[in-house]
Amino acid sequence: MNIRFERSGPIDRLSSYPSWAQDMVGACEGAKREVVRHELFAMMRETRLSIESTTNFMVGIWPVIERFPGYMAASLMKTRYGRSEGDNMARRWLVRNIRVEQNHAEYWLDWAEGAGVAREKVLNDWVPADAMALANWCEEVSTHDTLAAGIAATNYAVEGATGEWSQLVYDSETYRRSMPNTPSLRWLKLHAAYDDEHPWEALEIVCTLIGTNPVTHQVGHLRECIRRSYAGMRILADRCIAASRFVVDVPSEAAA
Repeated sequence: MNIRFERSGPIDRLSSYPSWAQDMVGACEGAKREVVRHELFAMMRETRLSIESTTNFMVGIWPVIERFPGYMAASLMKTRYGRSEGDNMARRWLVRNIRVEQNHAEYWLDWAEGAGVAREKVLNDWVPADAMALANWCEEVSTHDTLAAGIAATNYAVEGATGEWSQLVYDSETYRRSMPNTPSLRWLKLHAAYDDEHPWEALEIVCTLIGTNPVTHQVGHLRECIRRSYAGMRILADRCIAASRFVVDVPSEAAA
């Protein structure tokens, strides 16, 4: 018999969650670190990205930004009010946050324009298959997998790592000063703060849905869903930065 989970400690402290969740988060930490500490965000902080890499970033991540309310709507469709406390919690949380995510799409376009990428380009450019891997995965897991898996892969994994790299970039005074106006920074500012507890709230929902003693394969599946999200984020970051990573500096003597 599965035992119901009720959080007793602070929401943003891992020890407040069941041991299986603590182990799962720990097992995925390395994969998340590869995203958050990616060279892309270090170069962005220092305003060293080429315009091509900046364009790859704004255009390549746009499908995830634009579809994110849809991922949450797909999760919402799986809930049944009154079926369980986890269902009720997920339903309330998803309904409250879907509209917020829709606003973030407009803020992303503002950021793109501030970074020198026209919104028409973000909206209309073709996105290569490798760059679409994360968006397609999030849609697949949200639509066809369990409610817990969908929330773990998108609202916990993607939003959690995004909140951390957003904080790193927004904390850079050099980067903030490079933006032409305040609206250009709105997406970064909101994610660096707004998402601070968002992934923890998602983890609490997952734990409430699963309970304190789930079967081993259930936890293993959640772990792999989270890792796959991180892998998709890393692949996308690799592609975004390729243009800046392989720029060859011309020696001053040769230039002369």
